[in-house]
Amino acid sequence: MSLSRKISSSAPTRICDNGGWTDTWFAETGKIFHIAIEPRVHVELLAFEQTIDRPPITIHAKNFGDSYCPTGISTKTWGKHPLLEATIAEIGMPKHVALDITIWSDAPYGASTGTSAAACVALAGALDALTPGRLSPHKLARAAWRVETEQLGQQSGIQDQIAAAFGGVNLIHMDAYPHASVEQLDLSEAIQQELEQRLMLIYLGKPHSSSAVHEKVIREMEDIGPMAKPIDALRQTAQASYRCLELGDFVGLGQAMVQNTAGQRMLHPELICPAAGRVIKIGRQFGTLGHKINGAGGDGGSVTLLTDGNQQTKVDLATAILQENKTWQIVPITLAHEGLIIHEDQSGF
Repeated sequence: MSLSRKISSSAPTRICDNGGWTDTWFAETGKIFHIAIEPRVHVELLAFEQTIDRPPITIHAKNFGDSYCPTGISTKTWGKHPLLEATIAEIGMPKHVALDITIWSDAPYGASTGTSAAACVALAGALDALTPGRLSPHKLARAAWRVETEQLGQQSGIQDQIAAAFGGVNLIHMDAYPHASVEQLDLSEAIQQELEQRLMLIYLGKPHSSSAVHEKVIREMEDIGPMAKPIDALRQTAQASYRCLELGDFVGLGQAMVQNTAGQRMLHPELICPAAGRVIKIGRQFGTLGHKINGAGGDGGSVTLLTDGNQQTKVDLATAILQENKTWQIVPITLAHEGLIIHEDQSGF
């Protein structure tokens, strides 16, 4: 049995998704701003010649301690990790090849930073690399969206997949769900450095969980229509965020973040959980300019804070947050200038 190919891929996560909720079918049109970050999701794919003594697919989900061989991909009978299995079903795999797939990330599980979409895009990119030609970032993002909506039958916006595929700082224009264009912001090095220094990501100690609240919001928004006041308010924060960051206006960016969180609260009060509210309150005591409940909101997950630029104040803020609740974590982040990265190891093959 010979190892024929070794492919490594990775895709970034994202924060500060101002305009989130407008990238959905019930919003119909939307504008979404986000900042792609590291930690990334990593995939290592080993492709072997298929033999009778080797399973066609082996998956190692390191963050969960799972190693298993899915058997229901062709029939869409999902096993331990439906997202990964459905990605294989969506992209496909060459005939007469057995795959050994390892996937992991330093991003906290369930932090509402688009980790699932990043995992899907990273795996889709690695699988795509097995075949002639390459899917564009747009097509990979769309494929990852189909995994969640068509293969798994879940509710899904479009922006997490775009963040993972493109990286960088983006303004997404969704003219008609799910069709969108991506406007990437070319920041000066000085603004990039200052943005990175000001940002803080706080994981609230437990995975995001609020499907019941989300379903209630979706039902209400479906009844009200795409121009509902909360949805339209969220659209406005995306454009403002992009414009302010382009100018290096961090006060304006912070205001857009605050307005977006207020828009989430308008959708449903429970989208801002008590733990997130406490982090926001502590942040204000230390002069933060902005705060954003990452993702759709709800119980658990994470909060992004935009600090005032004083590094000692940021250190003191982090200390206060960690002292408030021992389960909370400050997640080290850097800006992810690149989206999906694919590398094939040619040595020895």
